Amino acid sequence: MTIGEALEILFQGDDLDFSFEAYDGSSLGPSDASIRVCLRNERGLSYIMSAPGDLGFARAYVTGDLVIEGAHPGDPYDALILLMERTRLRAPSVAETLKVVRALGFSHLLPPPPPPQESLPRWRRALEHLRHSKARDAEVIHHHYDVSNRFYELVLGPSMTYTCAVFPKADSTLEEAQTEKYDLVCRKLDLQPGQRLLDIGCGWGGMARHAAKNYGVTVIGATLSEQQALWAQEAIAREGLSDVAEVRFSDYRDITETGFDAISSIGLTEHIGVQNYASYFAFIRDHLKVGGRMLNHCITRPDNRARAMAGQFIDRYVFPDGELTGSGRIITAVQDAGLEVQHEENLRVHYAMTLRDWNRNLRENWDEAVAEVGVGTARVWGLYMAGSRIGFERNNIQLHHVLATKTAPDGSIDFPLRPTWGS
Repeated sequence: MTIGEALEILFQGDDLDFSFEAYDGSSLGPSDASIRVCLRNERGLSYIMSAPGDLGFARAYVTGDLVIEGAHPGDPYDALILLMERTRLRAPSVAETLKVVRALGFSHLLPPPPPPQESLPRWRRALEHLRHSKARDAEVIHHHYDVSNRFYELVLGPSMTYTCAVFPKADSTLEEAQTEKYDLVCRKLDLQPGQRLLDIGCGWGGMARHAAKNYGVTVIGATLSEQQALWAQEAIAREGLSDVAEVRFSDYRDITETGFDAISSIGLTEHIGVQNYASYFAFIRDHLKVGGRMLNHCITRPDNRARAMAGQFIDRYVFPDGELTGSGRIITAVQDAGLEVQHEENLRVHYAMTLRDWNRNLRENWDEAVAEVGVGTARVWGLYMAGSRIGFERNNIQLHHVLATKTAPDGSIDFPLRPTWGS
């Protein structure tokens, strides 16, 4: 049995819009297809057979053992859509499975060493480290964010903002949309000159610099990525904001200052672990002054029932230990911490548009990106961003803003009768 014949068993009999070619000379699908999936060697077959699903596919793709011809590795979105929509697999019987495995070789069930970009499996990480301890959180942030500041400049653009943008118009540029995102957060927090803002999980300091420059506030930002902190500190100095803005290479839990007028958390909640929501929002409550506001910006699931853990590819290659849950669970945790939820908003479609533009940047800067981080890591990013874009487009994942206040014990609050921040 050839590899092509084995694969044919899994399809439901529909004509394919792409072709498959294997190193043993077998093929499947039309020879003139615009998209060709090429399995180049036995190691790729072993990756796929030993870890069926997204992890095995990712391993083979990242190493170059599986190639999608007709799709740019910096933006394989169209190919992924085609493969997802036109590939309907059926579950083979036990007899068929044994027949395929016997024909292709039981040795392929033994996994080859994973690509160097892959993190340890979750159970190994749990044994070696206490998950979401300060040391473990610092390690996983380093895995994802300390890739290369130059690489992030190529992908994210001048804003150096690695969170969902807010597009004021459908044809707005990515830079316009990232500026609008920061400004929307500032407006929701009702920042006023002379106030104090804490930005936890501050990244490269985009929120800190925008708030200090445009709203006259004093800002402390905290990030667990040393490379982010160094880049942010240089940008703050370059823009003449050193007297009003500071970014620390620090765990947010080590911030000792209190009495902040506002706290922003943009893209941090995904990393802290659902079981830590209580202490996380308690920290925010305890560091706000009475009457202060909190804005939490977080990727979410479309319901509150699904398991919080990410899929294997995301967990092993992108966000180790990352967890997502529904906005309802986040709102519950905010309320249980004693904060009053004032407003929530879903920006799901905006994140799909943001990822579209990041993929475009990676495609346009592909050669330099590969020179900076290597082709395997660049492939990881192209695949992850294109796949995430599809997830947001299809409502498999969402992005929510939750705005809350530290309301006075007697219920008094300085909050408008209706939202004043606009769209």
